[in-house]
Amino acid sequence: MKTKEKKKKSPAREWLDALVFAVIAASLIRWLLLEPFTIPTASMEKSLLVGDFLFVSKMHYGTRAPRTILQMPLTHQTIWGTNIKSYNDAVQLPYFRLPGFTSVKRNDVVVFNYPVEFEHPSDLRTNYIKRAVGMPGDVIEIKDTQLLINGQPGDNPELMQFSYEVMTERRFGLEFFQDYEINPESIMPFSNGAGYLVSTTPATAERLRKVSSISAVHLRSYKEGLGEPDIMPDGSYYSWNRDNFGPLEIPAKGWTIDLTDEDMVRRYAFTIERFEGNKNLNIEANKIYIDGQLQESYTFKQDYFFMMGDNRHDSADSRYWGFVPEDHIVGKAWFLWLSLDKHRNMFSKIRWERFFKPIR
Repeated sequence: MKTKEKKKKSPAREWLDALVFAVIAASLIRWLLLEPFTIPTASMEKSLLVGDFLFVSKMHYGTRAPRTILQMPLTHQTIWGTNIKSYNDAVQLPYFRLPGFTSVKRNDVVVFNYPVEFEHPSDLRTNYIKRAVGMPGDVIEIKDTQLLINGQPGDNPELMQFSYEVMTERRFGLEFFQDYEINPESIMPFSNGAGYLVSTTPATAERLRKVSSISAVHLRSYKEGLGEPDIMPDGSYYSWNRDNFGPLEIPAKGWTIDLTDEDMVRRYAFTIERFEGNKNLNIEANKIYIDGQLQESYTFKQDYFFMMGDNRHDSADSRYWGFVPEDHIVGKAWFLWLSLDKHRNMFSKIRWERFFKPIR
C-alpha cells in the first residue's frame, strides 16, 4: 500500500509558520515570564537612569492573567507606529493572578499600571516604575523630606536625590555637571544669573559645597504647613506637600473604615469609587451611596501600596495621584541588560558598568 507523499511547504508558508511561532512564543514569554522596560524619565535617579533597559519579572509576584483579551499580540495600547487602539475592551475578565514565589516587599522597585489613566483598561494603562515604600496597613508620613513608616524613619535609597540651589556667579559648562554625574536635563539656570537648580544626591551636594567658585548649596524643600493643591487627597485642605505629608494609613484588604467620619470619606472616597469595582456608587455631600443605600462603613476588597520615586523632588508618585491597587501591579524590576546615555556620543554612550546590574 502506497503512502501519500507529504506535500512540501512553500518558502512563503515556512516563513509564515515561523513568524506565527515566534509571535506566540514571544507573547507567552512576555506574559508569563519577563517583559522588557525602558526608563523614560528621571524619577528614579540615581538608582535607575534615563536610558536604562531592564527586564521586569512577572514570576516574582505571580503572573497576572489578561483582563482585556481582545488585543493584538505584542502591543500595549496602540498598533505600532499609529494612534489606532490595539484592543477592544468590550470583554473584560475578572482579576486573577497566578501564584508567585514572593510578594511585594517594602522598598522593592515595582512596575505597575498608572492608576489614574482611566481612558484605558486597568491592565493596559501606561507602565510606571517606582519604589514600594508603603505596604498595606502602614501609616505613612513625611517630615522635612524624611519618610516615616509607622512612626519610624524609613530606609532611604542609597542614591536618593533632591533639588538643590547651587549659588554661584560662574557659568558652568555641561562637562562640569557631567563630572558630578548630574543629569543635564535636571539643570535649570536661575534667570538672574545667581546659580542653578539641580537634582542630585546629598553626597554630591556636599562635594559641590567644596568647590571654591560655589558660594552655597541649599536644599530646596517645602516648609511644613505650606499645602500643595496637587497633593492627594487634598493638599490644600490638610496643608500637606511633597516634603511634609500625612500621616495617612494605606488601605489593606479586609480593613473597615467608618464612613460617618467625614475625614475618612475625604481621604478614601476616591480609592473606593475608582478601584474597588463598586457599581452604582455615588458620592453626595461627602457621603457614599452604593445602589442608593447610604454606607456607614466600608471594607476594602484588595491591598494597596504607596509608591515613591528615588528622585524625590522630580517624581509624580503616590503623593500626587494616590495608592496603587494590587491588581495594577505588573511585576518586579529585576536587572538591567543595557544602558545608554543620550548626552554622549558613539561608544561613550554605553554605560558598560551597568550591564546586567541587579536592581535594588
